[in-house]
Amino acid sequence: MATILLSAAGAALGGSVGGTVAGLSSVVVGRAVGATLGRVIDARLLGAGSDPVETGKVDRFRLTHASEGAPIPQIYGRMRIGGQVIWASQFQESKTISGGGGKGAPSQPSVTRYSYTVSLAIALCEGEVTSVSRVWADGEEVAIADLNLRLYPGTQDQDPDPVIAAIEGADQVPAYRGTAYVVIEDLALEPFGNRVPQFSFEVIRAEQPDSVTYEKDLGQLVRGVALMPGTGEYTLATSAVHYDHGPGQAQPANSHAPSGQTDFLTSMRALEEELPSCDAASLVVSWFGSDLRCGHCSLRPKVEQALSDGGNMPWTVSGVSRSTAQGITQEDDRPIYGGTPADASVVEAIRHMRDQGRRVMFYPFVLMDQQQGNDLPDPWSESMDQPHLPWRGRITLSVAPGRVGSPDQTAVADAEVAAFVGTVTAADFDIGDGAVTYSGPEEWSLSRFILHYAALCAAAGGVEAFCIGSEMRGLTQIRGAAGFAAVEALRQLAAEARTLLGQRPRSAMPLIGPSILAMIAQKAITCFIWIPYGRMIISISSVSTTTCRCRIGAKERIIWIHRLG
Repeated sequence: MATILLSAAGAALGGSVGGTVAGLSSVVVGRAVGATLGRVIDARLLGAGSDPVETGKVDRFRLTHASEGAPIPQIYGRMRIGGQVIWASQFQESKTISGGGGKGAPSQPSVTRYSYTVSLAIALCEGEVTSVSRVWADGEEVAIADLNLRLYPGTQDQDPDPVIAAIEGADQVPAYRGTAYVVIEDLALEPFGNRVPQFSFEVIRAEQPDSVTYEKDLGQLVRGVALMPGTGEYTLATSAVHYDHGPGQAQPANSHAPSGQTDFLTSMRALEEELPSCDAASLVVSWFGSDLRCGHCSLRPKVEQALSDGGNMPWTVSGVSRSTAQGITQEDDRPIYGGTPADASVVEAIRHMRDQGRRVMFYPFVLMDQQQGNDLPDPWSESMDQPHLPWRGRITLSVAPGRVGSPDQTAVADAEVAAFVGTVTAADFDIGDGAVTYSGPEEWSLSRFILHYAALCAAAGGVEAFCIGSEMRGLTQIRGAAGFAAVEALRQLAAEARTLLGQRPRSAMPLIGPSILAMIAQKAITCFIWIPYGRMIISISSVSTTTCRCRIGAKERIIWIHRLG
């Protein structure tokens, strides 16, 4: 500012004097003299020649929660605790210098910035703990991966920490056996104002192995779980996926936990820690049904939105891309369900669980997304609208069996079931390494749904079991002109699925409704027990075992069916 003002004043003064100096007008000479004086003043006021600046310098540190004689807590289950500092290294100081003069550049003040690191050991509680799942610093959750943290669970044979041993001497360090503690190595203090923050930890401590009730603990009893909800375009992906909204605009699609890992990997880690005996899981993947009348019902994969795709994993399911897929019904501008998981994410999930040694049961799942006022006749009543988000077990004929005008026990029932099941066969799929190509008829049927995932499971390396037709109670009660039409169709579909799956799965089995639980042996079995209007109807086909254990209805009665001859 002084340069501008004094150069103008010098020009004005030179103009009033007039004449020339060394061939230059007095105006030019006056402007040059004024600008020179102004530059000197600006340099003095704006920093050049000022004293050096130091920032971040700390003369004394204080460690919080470091008190002698504090009790060691004993926790049960999952609890957030603070811990006690039981060891700390010397603070390591580093400094960076910026500013100063340079060729062709105006002189700037020299700025020295100080930063510090420290290593800490923090005792948590009495061991043995399962894990530390979350960490907070000054009340703000931080990712464990960012802390360079090591956990010592408090076993009776744990060794001393190598960093502590290197600083204090190998024979001068206790192992703190029986005490769970963490070591945070080279913690950068600059994000916390060059001080040690107040840490707290979420600790999980399961039933102890020496407990008399250890074998009855839930963590030891649970052997299998279902991975829900079966929707979410990238929920099953082990790779981090981001929605691409344009240059510099990326939104995480499947990484929402402070663990720094994807949601699926975070969940699988929690499963391993909390249920160590669980060695099996059912992997649920959903398509969406459009109608309770099987002759009008299509089954399709759907997306949550059509504007942005996964940058490193474009959404595709059964050959359908995001741009051509139907969208899920929305309420308040939000989808009522997550989208169908992308095929690539399903493959990643299967391979990850198999690598962990888990047995995988694949569970193709049907969700219905009808909204209120859908103008679809209800086959179970006189209503002209089907219920809001009905249960797939209500899929039946155009008029449900038992109602006036039902086509049950006629050839029309056979035709409606055939329209729902479709004509896709195993020959319509080409199986590659982690990918499937479909070349069959353009239909969205049960057979395309089931056989696509049978092929995809094979492309992923195989699964232990594969479900077909789960909870299709209303469908399997349909009787055609010569028997239970849907039951026979499910048997044929199971045979096609086994062709794709090969010999890897132990069973590719139709599961008939919630009113029956069948114990499946070496080969597929279709066993259906129904009690309509006080009569018991039993349909058994391809029974290869000597007994079949079934549970009937809400009465929870168990019968044994013996094959004679």
